[in-house]
Amino acid sequence: MKYPKEYLDEIKTRLKVSTVVSKSVVLKKRGKEYVGLSPFKNEKTPSFTVNDEKEFYHCFATSEHGNIFDFVMKTQNLKFGEAVKHLAQLAGMQPYMFSKQDEEREKKWKEYLSIYSQYVNYYHNELLKNDACSNARDYLKNRSLGKEEVKKFKIGYIEKNPNFFDKLKDQFGEQILVDSGLFYLDEKKKVYIERFRGRLIFPINNISGQPIALGGRIIEQLDYLAKYINSPETMFFKKGSNLYNLDLARKLSNKLSNIYLVEGYMDVVGLSKNGIENAVANLGTSLTDKQILTLNQFFDDIIICFDGDESGYKAALRAAENSIKDLKPEKQISFLFLPDKEDPDSFVNKNGKNYFIDFTKQSKISIHQFIFSHYKKQTENNPSSLAIFDKKLRAIANTIKDEYIKKYVLEYFLEKIFELTPHTSQNRKNFYVKKTRSLESTKRYFTESQSLTGVELKEFSLIYLVMTNIKLMQENIHLIENVKLFTEVNKQIFEKIMLKLRSKQKISISDLDIDSQLIDKINKFAPIKHILKNKIENENAVIEILEDINRDLNNYDLEYRIQELESKFSRDLSEATFNELKELKKKQNIN
Repeated sequence: MKYPKEYLDEIKTRLKVSTVVSKSVVLKKRGKEYVGLSPFKNEKTPSFTVNDEKEFYHCFATSEHGNIFDFVMKTQNLKFGEAVKHLAQLAGMQPYMFSKQDEEREKKWKEYLSIYSQYVNYYHNELLKNDACSNARDYLKNRSLGKEEVKKFKIGYIEKNPNFFDKLKDQFGEQILVDSGLFYLDEKKKVYIERFRGRLIFPINNISGQPIALGGRIIEQLDYLAKYINSPETMFFKKGSNLYNLDLARKLSNKLSNIYLVEGYMDVVGLSKNGIENAVANLGTSLTDKQILTLNQFFDDIIICFDGDESGYKAALRAAENSIKDLKPEKQISFLFLPDKEDPDSFVNKNGKNYFIDFTKQSKISIHQFIFSHYKKQTENNPSSLAIFDKKLRAIANTIKDEYIKKYVLEYFLEKIFELTPHTSQNRKNFYVKKTRSLESTKRYFTESQSLTGVELKEFSLIYLVMTNIKLMQENIHLIENVKLFTEVNKQIFEKIMLKLRSKQKISISDLDIDSQLIDKINKFAPIKHILKNKIENENAVIEILEDINRDLNNYDLEYRIQELESKFSRDLSEATFNELKELKKKQNIN
């Protein structure tokens, strides 16, 4: 039996070609495409290209060409069905089962899509053309939305006494119409009621662009009605698995690395009208693991921007605590807080696209910074409160699945707590007084530090340790001669330092011939400086810290080499590669 086209399309839309290919080929961005060494031939000059926009790969050396299914079949020697199962799992989808029940479900799915398609088209045309909908058009006009936005998002309007059920009941059974969530039975009057009557409707599409649910908004001020309602969950629509506008926003992932996650349909439409099209909305529920996983398939930075009021802040906090566990080294989750009583729609309409983007750059903070800031505000300056604060942050850090991210988030939390509770040595009579940064300098610090990776920060700690202990390092140069750094600028700095240390001449920091701005950056962001404050005169403690940093950097190197070998093994399946991989993993476990 054949897989349904809709199922295969769903896999293709959830997975970029570059995501699949990069599991086994090292790719580099070049314009709109990615390039790499061919997995089909040994070569030194890259001849292999990937185009996410056109959903294909092409090898100029061998003329191999195809989509993600072709790539997995050819590189992993799988049959089509095996490739589908592999990619469905990678896309976070359930495997497709061929059974009588599945055939019946497939039939219902096609009917479901047809009902929603007809329903959305009918009420969209009513809004555009029917004079009876002039009040809805006036409402949109007052919200600064015109025909272009109505057509792009296929917005519709349902009058207060609609009768579309009668138009559909001859074509579909009553039960499937009720199961769609568009209608419900009034038990007293024994008539079917349209759930979204008297509301603007916003089609919620699946990732392939097909309407599968609706969001509805009243256009009158009626306290006894909810301002927004969504379709109930159905066999084919789960709120926690979908995002409004993802079908359009995902197409921008080749050009943009970030996506705004907002609360409402009107926020998405308002941002789009002002030229910010990389926005999606969750559907009236807390942010779910599935939604984060889906967004991470396409974007590297999720910027959560909820309304600037108390309920928006609480929703952001729930989102932060729920989503921090899914952080990955190559991904970011950030938060953008708007001024009080503003939402993304009102804020962008007042200030325009450029201001909104600049505001994002200046004001967004990363997820761990937001969580720390929130719980710090709840903490009083006494041992009991600080202990609860410490325990809470450790518990949150321990929910993180990725071990590297867990380590550095916990390290960040502990260092920030250390700043709040600085220890003093017995010989010092004066208490340490922490200087408080101004709000603006704090924002700048957040913005600058966000762009630094974990390995860069670890390298900063190594360089800071060496620069502040030059004499000790000259005497124990063997401890740092074989340290491997990863970032180019830090490599160059470290090589200059090593050159001076090997000269065996008495030197100071000023003799190192390093750009003062780089030294300032290292001094500013090296996490180790907080730990080192009370250990600077304890040579044994300094060497212990140095050994810890060396071990961490060595583990980075091991991790990178393991990834390379795993990629190689997936292609050649050779025993030699497997044995080498096994030895490296042993070393990793020892470290």
